Parts: sequence; C-alpha cells; structure tokens
Amino acid sequence: MQIRLKNEDLIEIRAYETEDFISIHTLNREEKWNNLVENMESTKDAWEHSNIAYVAEFNGHVLGYIRGLTDQSVTLFICELLVHADFRGLGIGDAMLKYVHELFPKTRIEMLTNTSSHTYYEQKGYRPFYGFRKTFAEH
Repeated sequence: MQIRLKNEDLIEIRAYETEDFISIHTLNREEKWNNLVENMESTKDAWEHSNIAYVAEFNGHVLGYIRGLTDQSVTLFICELLVHADFRGLGIGDAMLKYVHELFPKTRIEMLTNTSSHTYYEQKGYRPFYGFRKTFAEH
C-alpha cells in the first residue's frame, strides 16, 4: 500500500520478507535496541513467526518497521515500531499503525513504550495501561 507522507513523498508499506531482516537489524543497532541486536537469531525467528510484520520502504530502502501479534478479534499487540531517526516526524509510524489496525479493525492496539516515546502515543489518543514483564530465565 502506498502512503503519502507529510513531505509529499510516497512510501510503500508492505509485508516483511526474509531479505528485509538485515535492514531491520541495522535499524535496531542504530537505535541501540541491544536486546534485539544481541539476540539476532531469536529476533529473526520472531519476525518469521509474527502475523503482523510490515516494513515501510522508500526507493528500495527500509525506513521503518512494525511487528506484532493479533488474535484478529480483540487484541493487536505491537511488539516493535521503529522509524529511522532521519525520517521521523513525516508520518511513517502513524501510517504503519493505521495500516495494521485497518487490517483488524475489531481489535484494540496494545503496546509497551519507553519513557522517550510515551508522550508521542498519548498525544495520538492512546491510553496508558499498566503491565508486567518477566523472562523465563528470571524464574
């Protein structure tokens, strides 16, 4: 699906392909999302098994991505949403969120955010909620 950005450029939001992973890995490294970078094989497996897996592409370059899971009826959980720092503020993140939500309009979007991005989502009308996290190794 083509989306016109705030600067009038057209980008393509399309399904993830295995060849996209190197670009996704580079974006994660540049953003210092170290857990995803250090666990590259697990991260790649997550992409291969996610039913929400899309990239934003411009002139053959991946500028951003969205990955998540949905039951298609109630919950659409966004695991990661990332846009290259040089392309933020153009509407790419908004376009990807809208695109995946339109695929499953009966669902509610849920996501965890970091302290630097929570105000962005609040400004977009997302309500904060409280959650918990624990890995198997922490038992």
